[in-house]
Formats: sequence, C-alpha cells, structure tokens
Amino acid sequence: QVQLVESGGGLVQAGGSLRLSCTASGIIFRIYDMAWHRQAPGKQREWVATITSEITTTYADSMKGRSIISRDNSKSTVYLEMNSLKPEDTAVYYCKFTVLTISHRVEDYWGQGTRVTVSS
Repeated sequence: QVQLVESGGGLVQAGGSLRLSCTASGIIFRIYDMAWHRQAPGKQREWVATITSEITTTYADSMKGRSIISRDNSKSTVYLEMNSLKPEDTAVYYCKFTVLTISHRVEDYWGQGTRVTVSS
C-alpha cells in the first residue's frame, strides 16, 4: 500500500511564501510524475504543477512564475515552493504520484491534502 503525506500548509499573508512537501511511503518500484493539484472552496480540483522523472516541469498559468516544483527521489518527496501568494491561492493542496508498483501496475496515488489560507 502506497501512502502520500503532505505538510507545509498554513495561514500566510498576501505576498508571503510557503513550501509544501509530500512524501510517499510503502513499497514502490518507481515514481514517474509527481504533481500538485488544489481545490478552492466551492470549486473543482485543478492542476497546479507537474515534475516528471526526467525533471521536466510544467505549471498552470495561475502559478507560473510564482512557484517552483522540485523532487528528491532519494526521499520519495515532492516540493512546491509558492511565492507572492494571493488570496485566490487559498485552497486545499493535494499531491499526486504516478507510481509503478511492485506488481508492475502503473497507478495514481493522492495525498490527503494540506490547507493553504492566504489572508488579504
């Protein structure tokens, strides 16, 4: 069983910064893409950023230039550094890993979410 645990959320003033982390545990053969998504109150979950196993990064327009996604494969961890935060960034942030399991199945796993609140 693979589990993802996020951390780093909290309350921050507009213009501030936060660094989110997400670490996987369990038996994993390989982690392909690592991604962040978010869900604001009353809205659908949306994609924020992805980093591939080749360290290619892509960002949603809303976060481009204000965030950096990175990964540490030795720790099975992905990070999201967010800067110049805005009240509209308030959401629950979820990580998602695309994993090759020991049974040679490619599966997606989600974390439980970490709440980010940006005050104006």
